[in-house]
Amino acid sequence: MAMALGTNLNDAHRQFLQAFLTLGFVERPEAAKLHQLYCQLHKVHYVPDKLDDFINTLNAQLQPLSLEIRKGVSEENGRTYYALVNLAETEITLMASDYSENELELFKKTMDVIVLSSNGFASSTEILNLADQLKPKKMKKVEAELVLQRLVQDKWLSEKEGEYTLHLRCVLELEQYILRHYQDSARKCHVCHSLSIQSQVCEDCGIAMHLPCLAKYFQAQREPRCPNCKQFWPHQIPEINLPGPSGLSSTPQETRRSAASPVAQRRQ
Repeated sequence: MAMALGTNLNDAHRQFLQAFLTLGFVERPEAAKLHQLYCQLHKVHYVPDKLDDFINTLNAQLQPLSLEIRKGVSEENGRTYYALVNLAETEITLMASDYSENELELFKKTMDVIVLSSNGFASSTEILNLADQLKPKKMKKVEAELVLQRLVQDKWLSEKEGEYTLHLRCVLELEQYILRHYQDSARKCHVCHSLSIQSQVCEDCGIAMHLPCLAKYFQAQREPRCPNCKQFWPHQIPEINLPGPSGLSSTPQETRRSAASPVAQRRQ
């Protein structure tokens, strides 16, 4: 993919971008390795803790091309990832070249269930039942299962034990669309200020926090109180596994789901 990039970029930036054009979605340790590799390969000054500065320099040149490498924290494991996203359109029509109209309609309805739910998840049963509601043409459940597999493979959805949520790549790519389309339900995390799909919500002031963000925040507090209104935090606090790269310990499905607030509280 040929691009007219500015003269402020060096060969390390250009090869780093080529890697993202191929990979699309990269965990921070891998992105750091690519940063080091290409700086050393092209004899560019390498500073280990300046990955974000390196990417910001690249993003400044990508802006006229409506592209950006965005950073986000996975709500599943607390790990940091980077994704190359298209800023030209923030609508679901970004997916139109890869999915049929009927398949996009199934994804939209799935996203409705996920974002409007109390916990940021939709069961496979809920989603497959949506196949009968598609217009103008219904979809067989076996066809819907294949579409779900593709959506997971393409990193629009994540699946675990029959439960689906939005993949971080999807959240980063469609954040503005989701915030605009679900104004009464979608929230930004009070700690990291990014879109939060799986979150807990303060029952008093209504702020939301990602599960990884609130776990890290409350770890340093003597008692769990809302960082905004200082009222007692009544929800179950996820545990952090230290030391380790994942941030959050793995929790059972029931624990993860019960940590979310009732849907009525999310819509307040």
